[in-house]
Amino acid sequence: MRKKTQLIHGGITGDEKTGAVSVPIYQVSTYEQDGVGQHKGYEYSRTGNPTRFALEELIKEIEGGYAGFAFGSGMAAITAVLMTYNQGDHVIFTDDVYGGTYRMISKVINRFGLESSFVDTSHVESIEAAITDRTRAIYVETPTNPLLKITDMKKVSDIAKDKGLSFIVDNTFSTPYWQNPIDFGADIVIHSATKYLGGHSDVVAGLVVVNSEQLAEDVHFVLNSTGGILGPQDSWLLMRGIKTLGIRMEEIETNTRDFVEFLQELPEVTNIYYPGLDSHKGHDIHKTQARGHGGMISFDVGSGEKADQVLRNVKYFTLAESLGAVESLISVPAKMTHASIPADRRRELGISDGLVRVSIGLEDIEDLKEDFLEALRK
Repeated sequence: MRKKTQLIHGGITGDEKTGAVSVPIYQVSTYEQDGVGQHKGYEYSRTGNPTRFALEELIKEIEGGYAGFAFGSGMAAITAVLMTYNQGDHVIFTDDVYGGTYRMISKVINRFGLESSFVDTSHVESIEAAITDRTRAIYVETPTNPLLKITDMKKVSDIAKDKGLSFIVDNTFSTPYWQNPIDFGADIVIHSATKYLGGHSDVVAGLVVVNSEQLAEDVHFVLNSTGGILGPQDSWLLMRGIKTLGIRMEEIETNTRDFVEFLQELPEVTNIYYPGLDSHKGHDIHKTQARGHGGMISFDVGSGEKADQVLRNVKYFTLAESLGAVESLISVPAKMTHASIPADRRRELGISDGLVRVSIGLEDIEDLKEDFLEALRK
């Protein structure tokens, strides 16, 4: 089954009892049992819900994993995965992770004794140097947020397998339409499904896919124990969004390539970060592990003041803290998505005050170019 067909016909489709084409929304908390412990597959909706399960089966299939799990947000999904480890365990993270991930690791999860290191995972020697006898996992974003760094997943997977470590990949930016990390050796794949998978700025959700029965047991135990589940209404919305993921990602890709070419002609814009550029560091690696380059672009307009000017004056780019929607979104990472990272750390990573991040949507690309140019030169 090819990707576009799988997005529509994968997982559990319809309802056998009624013939409904769409999976019903099972707005229910508990389920009648025939006897003590004799249920029909569901006993309590924290543990499992038919609508949520249909979504979990769908993401499992399109990522090519063993099992899928749906959480109330991307951060809930990441937290649950990290809670499968123990006090004193050590996890290596990509240095350029989403600011919320960095905040959770450095200010919340560290309280429970999970140790962490942040390294540039695009250099495998940095990963090898960070491994200790307490290291249990390597956690990678590729492409990263917001500098779109690329990590060679196959090389990291080889290191992880050699050392007996888990390999975790946040696949939010590429989506399973363009990239499937399990094919390159990942053990766990995470999505902020709020973004491209939902695609319409109307649902907050997180998804996890694992590649083994043991990992499935571990993640479900945390999900059931801590209760950070996705509700049936949002599960249904997310399945609806996934059905159009293919056509959305292809159109977004076309728009993004056009917008990048436009940016390259502007003298006010420097340091364009986009994996589709031949000059982008990691471009050749990205081409070997992804089928497309996505809709995210970061670039520098010279100063925080200039970035503020752009954000104040755009009309078709929505100033918002998200990405992956049908509408184009714009933000300044230093003040928004990555504000929780200390300023000196941001400078070290290359996240300047003038860095602008855009998520290209489905508008007419000529309107987007005209809108941005007017705001830039107002």
